[in-house]
Amino acid sequence: MALSQYAKPPTPFLQHSAFIFFSILSVYAINLHATDPPLTLDYYSSTCPNVLEIVRKEMECAVLSDPRNAASILRLHFHDCFVQGCDGSVLLDDTITLRGEKKAPTNIRSLRGFRIIDGIKNKLESECPGIVSCADMLTIAARDAVILVGGPYWHVPLGRKDSRTASFSLATTNLPTPDQGLLTLISKFLYQGLSVTDMVALAGAHTIGMARCVNFRERIYGDFQETAHKNPLTEIYLSNLKSGCPPIGGDDNTTAMDYFSPNLFDNSFYQILLRGEGLLNSDQEMYSSKLALETKELVKKYAFDPIAFFQQFSDSMVKMGNITDPDSFVTGEVRKNCRFINT
Repeated sequence: MALSQYAKPPTPFLQHSAFIFFSILSVYAINLHATDPPLTLDYYSSTCPNVLEIVRKEMECAVLSDPRNAASILRLHFHDCFVQGCDGSVLLDDTITLRGEKKAPTNIRSLRGFRIIDGIKNKLESECPGIVSCADMLTIAARDAVILVGGPYWHVPLGRKDSRTASFSLATTNLPTPDQGLLTLISKFLYQGLSVTDMVALAGAHTIGMARCVNFRERIYGDFQETAHKNPLTEIYLSNLKSGCPPIGGDDNTTAMDYFSPNLFDNSFYQILLRGEGLLNSDQEMYSSKLALETKELVKKYAFDPIAFFQQFSDSMVKMGNITDPDSFVTGEVRKNCRFINT
């Protein structure tokens, strides 16, 4: 889908088709995730009362040593919840009998932070052996990661179990990718029971973290100049992007998705989209796509109202964290090591 903020408004046919498309998916998503999971805020109050403090201290050390670790843990949580629900499946290593998710195209060379998770788990096993699931631990760590770089606080419902399975195929198909168009992106969020508002708010996580050249090369050598305002500063920015991401090679070279404040969780990401300078195609689509009727207004809202963004991001993170596979509460476990199922 070509991007252009100067494009004509969508035709009535496109509007009608998009409405039907979203309506069908919304009904399906509601049916898929209609039952709230049995999660509570005081789940570990008697069995591991220090769990929140332990996770927070470990995350403080991790973010202090490298602010990028905040984005890494947050991304791990996203990639976990979009495959089989928030069940810790993304943390599993490959074994002879299990094909994990780490080497799926959307994850390989993209996910970081596994050693941080290992460290937190070791602390928890010393304090409360066999009590706190890796899925819960990752959910708490993602919340703390956001707080530690200036983002909002939210209460984390707990009580998830760790899956004894993983899904390479779902990791390949369910996760949004940087090159996808708006309709595809929305459909992937609706499939998880997340609304268009949730999608735009959760995309704000890109206010921290880095992107690999391979994920934005097509954008900067394609329609970047069409969506961005033509001014000297934008030309300099684009030139710098191209110098670090050549047309061929340098796939693993990285750059910040929010060049204004890459290590601070704020709303500047949306302000960058208003200028048409979004690094990833999937992000800029929310503002510049011909079908960006609802998403464009949300981008503008969060760009001008950081409080609204923080509130919606918190609500949407809780909602995403509540995506669970009901079977995991029956067949799941509390792993002793987040990389392997218990023997």
